[in-house]
Amino acid sequence: MREGGLAAPVRHALNWNDPDFYDPEKIDEELRRVFDVCHGCRLCFNLCDSFPRLFDLIDESETGELDSVDSAGFKPVVDACTLCDMCFMATCPYTPPHEFMVDFPHLMLRHRAAEAKRDGTRFFDRQIAETDRNGKLAGAVSGLANWATKTGNGLTRPAMEKVCGIHHEAALPEFHSRTFEKQAETDGVTANQAAPGHGRKAVLYATCFVNYNNPQIGDASRRVLAHLGVETEVTYPTCCGMPQLEQGDLEDVAGRARKVAADMQSWIDRGYDVVALTPSCALMLKFEWPLLLPDDAVVKRLAEATYDVTEYVVEIGQKHGLPDGVGALSGGVSLHLACHARAQNVGQKAAEMLRLIPDTDLDVIERCSGHGGSWGVKKEFFEVAIKVGRPPARKAMEAGNAYVASECPLAGMHILQGMERLAGEDAKVPDRAYHPIELFAKACGLA
Repeated sequence: MREGGLAAPVRHALNWNDPDFYDPEKIDEELRRVFDVCHGCRLCFNLCDSFPRLFDLIDESETGELDSVDSAGFKPVVDACTLCDMCFMATCPYTPPHEFMVDFPHLMLRHRAAEAKRDGTRFFDRQIAETDRNGKLAGAVSGLANWATKTGNGLTRPAMEKVCGIHHEAALPEFHSRTFEKQAETDGVTANQAAPGHGRKAVLYATCFVNYNNPQIGDASRRVLAHLGVETEVTYPTCCGMPQLEQGDLEDVAGRARKVAADMQSWIDRGYDVVALTPSCALMLKFEWPLLLPDDAVVKRLAEATYDVTEYVVEIGQKHGLPDGVGALSGGVSLHLACHARAQNVGQKAAEMLRLIPDTDLDVIERCSGHGGSWGVKKEFFEVAIKVGRPPARKAMEAGNAYVASECPLAGMHILQGMERLAGEDAKVPDRAYHPIELFAKACGLA
């Protein structure tokens, strides 16, 4: 065993088909082992709400140590984890290959998987996670759906909170009547043959969010890559399963992995790179799926062929160069680096990409937004999510830049909500948060 160094921590496959993976006594034993390490370290005290809950639980116990803590108190600690991976990737000194072998997020995931297998998942939690069905249904009546889900709708939002458990103040994404897939069929985007990167081909994995909720990100990605000379196609077999992963439904996620990986093989065979348009989905394809299915060669091949979109633009710039015509963005940019982008361990690719834009002030924010996918919109967690996201919101407020951007669209929306809470009556908050690829498209004169 070794420890220290600058290499990425090592993540081990999830042995989720082994009955011991779900054994409550073995899980409790591992929780106590890891929590005891965390109790003695406390380096993660300010990352999220899981660690303060854990440390308060121990400090308020009879002995002030883990031996006097009832295991029933562990559930709130597990529930507060957003699976952002920042404790594992950026903070914990005891991750593998250290002999303590601490992987806090995947231990929380194991607890949720066992809980889901034993007790099932709450009905409305399951419904929120059905992103493909929800996107299709809401897209068919997008005007009505967006009216009903709009923050401030005093008729529908209190009812949604009572019935569905979605906090009435949580900002929710809009739906579009035409998916990104459909728009791409007729958008007329063609590769720039004069660009240095001409000859490369990429298939864009649309992701559920871009496909149903924000096709502008997909359109900007297509236009930027075409400007760089890349021929692009769009595909979307199904959602990557991140919402189901949050709930511990590992069998469902594995099924999605097999389906998407099988669909992508023909593209990879024809020389296409795979580009995911949101970092959570890129993380699933690159890392989470191979950890769930370590012996699946098709899943492994997809993981090796996958790029996050900002990572892909930076690689093209480094390998081939960029065409002329990238202009400045006046007013500056506050860029939030999404946790699931950082967890890919490829560096600050969104920041690197925006630094290719000349004469543009860039403030980089490296703190979790607190949103955590569907976690942050639930009524029991929304205020916690706002609290966790206060540091990045405050930094964006203090910077006062014209643009706020995040690689994670949900994180961007959440940071704006945090900014609105921090702002005084006369303070101005940007109207929207951008994906970095949208700002790069704007700088190239493509949007």
